[in-house]
Amino acid sequence: TVASAGKEMDNPTFRSDTVLSDVHLHCPSKRHLMVRLNAVGQPVFLSYFKLLWSTEDLASGKHMREITTGGEHQCRSGDELCDKDSSNVKEEGQLNSEGVEALLDDDGDLEVVRRPRSASDLQAENLLRDIVCPVILMKGKEDAFEDEERECTCSDVVKIEHTMATPLEDVGKQVWRAAFLLADYILFKRDTFRCCSVLELGGGTGITSIIMGTVAKRIYCTDVGEDLLAMCEQNVALNKHLMESGGGEIKVKELDWLKDEFCTDPEAPYSWSEEEIADLLDHCSVIMAADVFYDDDLTDALFRTLYKITHNLRNSCTVYLALEKRLNFTLRHMDVTCEAYSHFRNTLNDLENLQDGKMKYTVEPIKLDFCQFLVYERIEQL
Repeated sequence: TVASAGKEMDNPTFRSDTVLSDVHLHCPSKRHLMVRLNAVGQPVFLSYFKLLWSTEDLASGKHMREITTGGEHQCRSGDELCDKDSSNVKEEGQLNSEGVEALLDDDGDLEVVRRPRSASDLQAENLLRDIVCPVILMKGKEDAFEDEERECTCSDVVKIEHTMATPLEDVGKQVWRAAFLLADYILFKRDTFRCCSVLELGGGTGITSIIMGTVAKRIYCTDVGEDLLAMCEQNVALNKHLMESGGGEIKVKELDWLKDEFCTDPEAPYSWSEEEIADLLDHCSVIMAADVFYDDDLTDALFRTLYKITHNLRNSCTVYLALEKRLNFTLRHMDVTCEAYSHFRNTLNDLENLQDGKMKYTVEPIKLDFCQFLVYERIEQL
């Protein structure tokens, strides 16, 4: 990441203590709009993430049916078609129904874009991944949104406020790919989650809870840090219209994995009431977490929290964990390793093999052959 200020604008310095999500590096034909500074002075951006089906279609009961042709797994909703890795839905400036785009150059000659050979080629070559140029909004910021508002209907776009590059302790303020993957699964299996009571651990910007809010009854979206939770609450408010058809309710709450108890201090802004804790323990049947496995100590803390909460639930519960397997070259190993992922898998195995006479955990992998509902890169490391 690059940090520069004042007279040093022409001499940027490279810092190694900040992290930038790949989601923010490129965005298909969209702009990131800087809207404000948060309480700790970090720039906050507003991004639009497009749903390939509107929530109106989902609420109307249009079910997906799988189609297998030529060895490729595809899904159809109404008259629309999508591959498992990337949508064939026409995006502005991308593909027409034949899979090619016809354009004339300045001389009137026809320029032909080759049709992709496969779904993976479509994803890799024709997503029009433009380098993001942030737009700083000053007075009249509403005008800057007019183009985007015309391009999309309210029911097919998720608006998310987030930060860009952050220190490692603030990565929850960014948007990560595994959150989109889990959101895809929720939309694909929406009948499974309909009317459920759900707990999200490490909810970050809240995008997964917002998608869950289109089908589930009540979601407790949790994380730590007043500034992060305020951003999450703002995102819930920005997307309230998406949840109206399903009647979902999202409660943003603090839940620190390093503490043994729920925060019940009435003076704390995102504390729990006794009624809310009782409601969670009595009715929660789904727990989810996306891209929270990057630090071994936090991974251990998360699994301790999972055990404590599931131990106190009245009903059995399914936990959905989504993550990106990150490859890193380390001098210690002189090789490419996935240390955070390896620690996660080892801890997961310990949970499955736990024999305390009280709880029994069963671990099942989920195949990634379900449809893609949001525009992002579904890479093989997810």
